[in-house]
Amino acid sequence: MKIDVHHHIAPPEYRSALAARGVESVGGRPIPAWDPEETLAFMERQGIETALLSVSAPGVFIGDPPLARELARSCNEYLAGLVRENPRRFGAFAVLPLPDVDAALEETAYALERLKLDGVGLLSSVDGRYMGHPSFEPLFEELDRREAVVFMHPHTPEEGGVPDTGLPPSLIEFVFETTRAVATLLFNGILERYPRVRIILPHAGGTVPFIALRLSLGQFWPGLQEQVPKGVVAYLRSLYYDTALSAAPFALRSLQELVDDSHILFGSDYPFAPELAAAATIAGLNEYPGFDERSREAVFNRNAKELFPRLRDRARG
Repeated sequence: MKIDVHHHIAPPEYRSALAARGVESVGGRPIPAWDPEETLAFMERQGIETALLSVSAPGVFIGDPPLARELARSCNEYLAGLVRENPRRFGAFAVLPLPDVDAALEETAYALERLKLDGVGLLSSVDGRYMGHPSFEPLFEELDRREAVVFMHPHTPEEGGVPDTGLPPSLIEFVFETTRAVATLLFNGILERYPRVRIILPHAGGTVPFIALRLSLGQFWPGLQEQVPKGVVAYLRSLYYDTALSAAPFALRSLQELVDDSHILFGSDYPFAPELAAAATIAGLNEYPGFDERSREAVFNRNAKELFPRLRDRARG
């Protein structure tokens, strides 16, 4: 059975709030309605025991900080309710009302201590600032203190921030957004100062594995080298990478050159990725010759159990 670390949800209140402000799609794809029974049926068909639920882009900040706080709290309460009702089938990453760092710190404490959610969900950027921006450092300091697991999903780039290709942003920009966020975490020293934060990158890390050597040039760049004293590759190897929309030999081989199999996790990207795509991901992992049976089991469930003690302890019990 599989543990899916990349599984999205659009709570009704959140979806309604976005629609009221004219936000009905992200990355060129409609924000899907989400139904627990339909999701559980999908999980049964695909052999998914547990899904770690997260809210995708655009997140809860749509230019209104008080609304972001309200939506983050309502999303987290909704997620916690789903986990309480289905503790074997669901886990959850908390939503935070960034860019308000003080509010995000308050919500982190509430979500992890009171609601007992399994980790924290972040976006690659909020309000035009990537996660490595100095303004977000107090949050990473707190996440490091808690040894939190963080799922960092790409956001859509700011309008006008990239050349207009006429293509849906999710098609290519999502992988670049993840890469930009990782670069800022590296070269602002966040990964060096806060090593106990366990960060999961979706989509096999975007373009990170393929351009790891190019990123490594930063360790020789004046003003950057002191932020990565262990060398760029050492930090990249400390991150975790999911397989959503990436279970093909040309992506997996590049990823395996960077990290060992203990840092690769199964992810479906459902329901933004339809069931056919999730099935293709599972088939791609089953057919990939670079995994033996032990590696495949680690990717499908064992690695997630090591990251999430609740799932590990449940299995032992």
